[in-house]
Amino acid sequence: MSSSGWTVNHSGNASGVYRFAVLTCGWTVLLLMAGALVTSNDAADSVPDWPLAYGKLIPPLVGGIRFEYAHRVIAGVVTILTLVLAAWLTFSKVRWAGKRLGWAALALVALQAGLGALRVQEVHPILLATAHATLGQVFFMTLVGLSFYLSPWWETERPRLEDRGWPSLRALTTWTTLLILAQLILGAAFRHGAFGIDPHLVGAGVLTVMVVWTGAAAKRRFRANRDLRRSTIFLHAFFGLQILLGFAAWYAVRVLAIKSEQPTLLYVSLTVAHVLGGALTLAASMIFMLASFRLIRGSSVAAQGVASAERAGALR
Repeated sequence: MSSSGWTVNHSGNASGVYRFAVLTCGWTVLLLMAGALVTSNDAADSVPDWPLAYGKLIPPLVGGIRFEYAHRVIAGVVTILTLVLAAWLTFSKVRWAGKRLGWAALALVALQAGLGALRVQEVHPILLATAHATLGQVFFMTLVGLSFYLSPWWETERPRLEDRGWPSLRALTTWTTLLILAQLILGAAFRHGAFGIDPHLVGAGVLTVMVVWTGAAAKRRFRANRDLRRSTIFLHAFFGLQILLGFAAWYAVRVLAIKSEQPTLLYVSLTVAHVLGGALTLAASMIFMLASFRLIRGSSVAAQGVASAERAGALR
């Protein structure tokens, strides 16, 4: 054990639960893609009952039923994995924060299942569909944060950096992550028919400024730090790809008018890729934020250090 209470040796049980958390993240990415396939193929109302499908465990896999049923199967796998992960964390030698995050993830996936069941019953379909998509992203954020918290990188002792800029990189990465989540909510609301695309386009402009600002601050203040530099690269790469995918999807629908009565393969591919890109951008920003908090001292600590140095200089 280190003096700060962190376990430096990341082997055995801790290493296993970390890998299992990453596995659960991977299945959650598949779940987000499956949900996007349901929406893009207009298959949300293909199965009228829950938890069975047409009163059967395995319904006829035709039409939109294929997409809705695949979404349910993957959701069931993710639920089981999350339950195993929460139980494993409870009996593992990990810090209490990791245990609490595990049970928080389990609570979120249970709530997500409840929202999905209500959506099938067509209770406020637009509102519940948007909430269902939003909660899916929050659940994914929780798993990404938990996996990073359990990672060998987090467990290794690292020198703490001081941030003398304003706003702090901690604040910038936090606001960027929250704005990406808000942008995903706007996108989900648009896809489910709550309102038009204009709020989503405005959000994309605001988010672009925020992502560029955050990356520039990290490069200017911590150019020599490889971890923060790598986090900046990943955030900018995923966000840039997301902008291109969003523009391609918009151009295909609005200009080429490719979505007719039946969604085309190009339309489905672009919209699903755009949803996936949003999730990966959110994950990159989440890791960037957590890395900033792990590596950079809090503003109060930095201010105290500056004040102490000034007092020491005055006494000389």
